[in-house]
Amino acid sequence: MREVSSAFSEQVWEYYAEHGRDLPWRRTQDPYGVVVSEIMLQQTQVSRVLPKWQEFIDEFCDFDALAAASLEDVLRVWSGLGYNRRAQSLKRIAEIVLHEHGGRLPQTLDGLTGLPGIGHATAAQILAFAFDTGVPFIETNIRAVYLHHYFEDAEDVPDSVILPIVEATMDAQDPRQWFYALMDYGTDLKKRLPNPSRRSKHHVKQSRFEGSTRQLRGHILRALIQTPGLRAPVLAETTGFEPGRVAGVLDALVAEGFLLESDGAYRIL
Repeated sequence: MREVSSAFSEQVWEYYAEHGRDLPWRRTQDPYGVVVSEIMLQQTQVSRVLPKWQEFIDEFCDFDALAAASLEDVLRVWSGLGYNRRAQSLKRIAEIVLHEHGGRLPQTLDGLTGLPGIGHATAAQILAFAFDTGVPFIETNIRAVYLHHYFEDAEDVPDSVILPIVEATMDAQDPRQWFYALMDYGTDLKKRLPNPSRRSKHHVKQSRFEGSTRQLRGHILRALIQTPGLRAPVLAETTGFEPGRVAGVLDALVAEGFLLESDGAYRIL
């Protein structure tokens, strides 16, 4: 591992000055807009979030509007992003912010991680991008930067040894732009080099989507958005999945609060 040096920070800042991305959610520090972007960006590429973020903001302009919306309407706008639990979490966040926090998003790490779907990294990003508060965190692109610069010959590197270096190199005067710079630099490294993140202890190859339960869940929710009240046999025929798998996923979606079942017919809550 290399020693922490100012040369590293200078390299990151120089890259950002020349190649920093102009993304729509970076033009606002409105906590609501930042929360929407950070939940959308979990496990999802920027290119897929770009057309959806503004559409979502246009449809649900603030925490009040999102809290008042039906889950069906939220999922309709969310459609295409996948991992629909995130949409459900986002709506629940809005309800909690409205009813338990007087409409104001918490501004502490503990307050944010107490909200649905928000872990340490997402909370730290919200603090940086909405409130310009620096809390060290690791996400995939930041991980790639530090693996490349400080662990170039190492394998199976845990985040626990990377995080102190993230903290040591963090620009506490401008954490918002610093973390944007790290992410953009990491994105570039992963395009130009063999992905450094493969040397992380936490690297997991994404499972196959085709034929997965995740794909089936998405198919069922889209079918019920288009036609509420469908029954399990119709959903099996519509999705092309085996009836037993469809029945199991329907039970799970009911238990998770996505669906309501009445006399064998299903609709989104």
